[in-house]
This record gives sequence, structure tokens and C-alpha cells, in this order.
Amino acid sequence: MIPSAFDYAAPTTVQEALGLLDAASSAGDEVKLLAGGQSLIPVMKLRMADPSLVIDLGRIPGLSGITDDGAHLTIGAMTPHHVMATDPLLAAHLPLLQMAAATVADPQVRHRGTFGGALVHADPAGDMPAPVLAAGATFTLSSANGTRTVDAADFFRGYFTTAVGEGEILTSILVPKYTGWGAHYEKFTRVSQQWSIVAVAAMVRVEGGVIAEARLGLTNMASTPLRASSAEQALAGCALDADAIAVACSHAADATEPVNDLNGDADYRRHLVTVIAKRAVLAAVGLPHTGMRLAEA
Repeated sequence: MIPSAFDYAAPTTVQEALGLLDAASSAGDEVKLLAGGQSLIPVMKLRMADPSLVIDLGRIPGLSGITDDGAHLTIGAMTPHHVMATDPLLAAHLPLLQMAAATVADPQVRHRGTFGGALVHADPAGDMPAPVLAAGATFTLSSANGTRTVDAADFFRGYFTTAVGEGEILTSILVPKYTGWGAHYEKFTRVSQQWSIVAVAAMVRVEGGVIAEARLGLTNMASTPLRASSAEQALAGCALDADAIAVACSHAADATEPVNDLNGDADYRRHLVTVIAKRAVLAAVGLPHTGMRLAEA
């Protein structure tokens, strides 16, 4: 199918884009912002979205790129996944985001799709929301009235729903550095390049031969990404031992609300996430998980 007819605008500044957005919204027109288009274009072709105006953000300089701001990295919302997956700053200070970006779909999507676009799309099976939640990122939203920031814990509101309000544009994401932490993104799919059935984003700080602190984000275990808080608490002080880590990760499904669908029912996902969490944490601390089966306890 092809989309319905729509007007197209390609502003060259954020303020110009905000002006177009404000004018169209005031007139009651449905507006969509185009980042990489890897999610928007398919839903427009299916007529699941039928905007009268599409505002392309791709010609605005300064919305893409990664900068070192001391204790944080600032990532432009229009930064492509491919750049995320190959950037040396992320490799040094936020390898979890780099690992997750490298798993997104296929090379074509990674070259066109954007970090901010994926976050605003807020698909619960998407690979980028859980890592930014685990990392405690902060989102910068711009509007005609200025800017405001939203913590990752408050950004994702439900299925395909975020805190981005009418007349706002996500312009950047501020993420604390986790230099020296171990990290791993473990994703389970049935076929290559599929959306995650379940995934776990793990960051682990080891000190004195034990896990001093762990941060775990869960993909596709509810309508929004979740922190595995019970497992994080159980991992604190845990020995670098596969069995001890498995016991701690058995809490990964606590307080989750997975769906039933063609890829598996809720109980299957609750079991699966404990296995995937164990794999992610073992990889993050540098321990092997060869031979582990999905059927293991």
C-alpha cells in the first residue's frame, strides 16, 4: 500500500520545526515528525497513521552526534543506530547502548533509523528503551516555550506512548557515564532481525571480587521497559559465581506484566527472562554461559 496524500516540510532549524508543528496543531491538523522513518513510513503505508503534514527533521544540523560533557554523554536524537553501534565514546563509557544498537533490525535499518526516533516510537519490543532506562538517562524536550527534561523512568507511559507532549520535539538524550562497568545486551528472538521476544540490558560494577551494583532493564516484559529491581537488589554483594548469579536473576520476572502473543504466553516470558538475565549478567562480569539451555531453572 501507499500512504494517503500529505504535505511535507523539511525545516533547517529546531525553531522552524517547532513553528510548523505549532501552526499545524493549532489548525487541528494531524502532524507526524519524521526522523529515520523506519517505523513511521510502514505504519503510514498501512494507513495506521494518516497525517496531513509530515515534518522531516533530517535537515536540521546539530540533532545528530555524541558529545562528552564530563560526567555524561549527550546523544542527539537524530543519531543513527549505526553511529551508536560504532562510536568510540559509547564504547569507552556506555558500551551497553552500543551493544543494543548493534542488535537493531538489519544494517539498512541501522543506517537510516535513529536513536531518538526509536525511543519516541516506544515499542515495548524495541531494543533501545530498556538500555536507556537501565542507564538512568534524561530526555530533553523542546517546544515553543523552551525546553524541559524528563527522566527515563517517567518518559515511557504505555504502548507506543511517551511523555512527549503536543508541540514538543525530543532533541537530545543525556546519559551518565558508566566507565569501567561491565555491560551486555542479551536478546532472544526466534529468527534473525526479529523484534525481541524478551531481552535484558545489564550493567554491572564489580568491586572486591563481588558485584557491588547492578542495573537491569527489561525489554518486552510489560507495556513499557522495566527495571528488574528485585534482581538488582539480589545481585548486590553477589559472588562472581554462576549459581549465585542464577539465584539472584530468578527474581528478574518479579513485578512484570508480559503479554500473551504468538511468540509465547506470559508464563513463558517470565521464565525466559530469568534465563536471559542470567546470561546477560554472566557476560557482563566476564563469565561464560556455554551450554545453558532455555529450559534451565
